Amino acid sequence: MPNKEEFSALFTYATEGIIVVNEQGKLTMANPAAERLFGYEPGTLLHTQLEQLIPKRYEHTHHHYRTKYSQNPHARNMGIGMDLYALRKDGSEFPVEVSLSPFKTAEGNFVIAFIIDNTLRKQTEATLRKQKEELEKLTAELEKRVRHRTLILEEALHELEHSRAELSQLLEKEKEVNELKSRFVSMASHEFRTPLATILSSLNLVEKYGTLNDRENQQRHIMRIKTAINHMTDILNDMLSISKIEEGKIIIQKDWINLTQCSQHIIQEIRPILKTGQQIHFQHQGQELGYIDQNIFTTIIMNLLSNAIKFSPAKTNIYLSLSITDSAMTIVVKDEGMGIPEEDQPNLFGRFFRAQNATNIQGTGLGLNIIARYVELMQGNITFKSQIEHGTTFTIIIPNTIENE
Repeated sequence: MPNKEEFSALFTYATEGIIVVNEQGKLTMANPAAERLFGYEPGTLLHTQLEQLIPKRYEHTHHHYRTKYSQNPHARNMGIGMDLYALRKDGSEFPVEVSLSPFKTAEGNFVIAFIIDNTLRKQTEATLRKQKEELEKLTAELEKRVRHRTLILEEALHELEHSRAELSQLLEKEKEVNELKSRFVSMASHEFRTPLATILSSLNLVEKYGTLNDRENQQRHIMRIKTAINHMTDILNDMLSISKIEEGKIIIQKDWINLTQCSQHIIQEIRPILKTGQQIHFQHQGQELGYIDQNIFTTIIMNLLSNAIKFSPAKTNIYLSLSITDSAMTIVVKDEGMGIPEEDQPNLFGRFFRAQNATNIQGTGLGLNIIARYVELMQGNITFKSQIEHGTTFTIIIPNTIENE
């Protein structure tokens, strides 16, 4: 076992501060490390009251804990995980960690305290805590920047996708426009060539018959010229109607119209172009008044009847029926004509579209497109049923209320 000299050497040269306190709270021993720790001259700590080494703000609570400890003395550590401070002679405070061990001699009860200066550890902990806080702050800022960059990238990708979609739409639109241009050129070259040739030849014949004083043949060719001009006028009117619809220049002027009288008047106007033996049968049910734009109604009926006449052979029947209720007006036009090929039906309302069995028949391919656009303007809908060599039936339903304006 170590002898007294060895214990004395350990006490004297220990790097930890060591003090011994009696039951009255006075220091009976203090090693040089303790004296340096508390800033006292050698030998001046002896007989000092322990409370002189405790900051004033802890003096009352320390006295309470010391009294309580003396009632149940045991080895224990103080200051670990908590803020425990000691007071130097110059009045400065410093953090400490204290280990207590009680012992008894013939002179009474004592407590030996091992004191470690925690200043460096506290500073290190504070530095580490600050670095941690700064790291967390930098991490948060980095995450914020990453989120911001991610958001910018997502927005850029969204804009890129939107631009790609717009570009795709523009390319599709350009393709559609090119197709329409091609159809228009084909239609115009075909539809204008025939009437212009008719006009030119008839003018020559009118001049010829004029010199022969043949009034009958002159009049017949003048009528051919008028018919050709009317046909070109119809083509131009169709193009003008499409242009106005596309530019939103159609002004809808609804009013309560006697549609029975209007339909009968249209039938009378169109009779001159009926083929031999063709007949138009008109049927009306319900009310006579409908709330609609009269010009649009006239254009719809005129175009549907004109198509029925054009695409039906002689000696066939054409049916126009009109049904008007408080809520809607239903227009049905049925013919016994050539019908529409099934593969052409999905494109029937497209601009300049001509069914494959109608390419040799005069027409612009605009009539049904105009009808469909007018029906849409009236907030209605148009449907049809058709079978080759068994005719076609168009059905249009348009609201008949002022609220739908």
